[in-house]
Amino acid sequence: MALISVKTILTSLCLFHITLAYFFYTNPNAIADQALVYVLGEAMGMPHTTSFTTPSATSSFLSVSLLLTGLSDLLTLSLPEEIWLVHYWGAQAPLRITLFASLSLFSYFSTPSYGRSGPGRMSHPLAPPSSAFLPGGVSNGNGIGDGLRNRVFFTFAFLEFLSWFWVWVTLKEEAGRFVARKKRRGSSASNGGRDGFR
Repeated sequence: MALISVKTILTSLCLFHITLAYFFYTNPNAIADQALVYVLGEAMGMPHTTSFTTPSATSSFLSVSLLLTGLSDLLTLSLPEEIWLVHYWGAQAPLRITLFASLSLFSYFSTPSYGRSGPGRMSHPLAPPSSAFLPGGVSNGNGIGDGLRNRVFFTFAFLEFLSWFWVWVTLKEEAGRFVARKKRRGSSASNGGRDGFR
């Protein structure tokens, strides 16, 4: 039996998305300066980004997307238990695990190398040259997905991957118990009906 129910985990994840939406809209630098973002970014050798120093159109769009995701996911928990537990989240959790694992791997393995302080991949990344970025934190077109190669995005994708994996593991356990409980109820109802006609 899980220590924390899947409904509690999903509710917390939805509220996390809504909270992130608030900060991306009002003060995205508060997210970029978090200790967890710094520690994961340094540990994985991800470059720092200046894109989140002030609110922008991009951070506002991200904020609205996170808000809608958080609210719609929270709304699914008000559906009947069989629908959200077995059917909806049973399909969504593996999809989101795959998506966020792919995004975090992409972010890590495609990080541009402006130079490292040591010879290995895990050595501290050097700051990009000032000519690598145009004003406003927009890349000068070095490749597809340049905006996804920073410690803020990597931390978000990695934490989402871990969270959805936790949801999926707990979900499988609770869905199995739910199906077994439903079968027991169905068999006891059918046995009770036959016993009453004898």
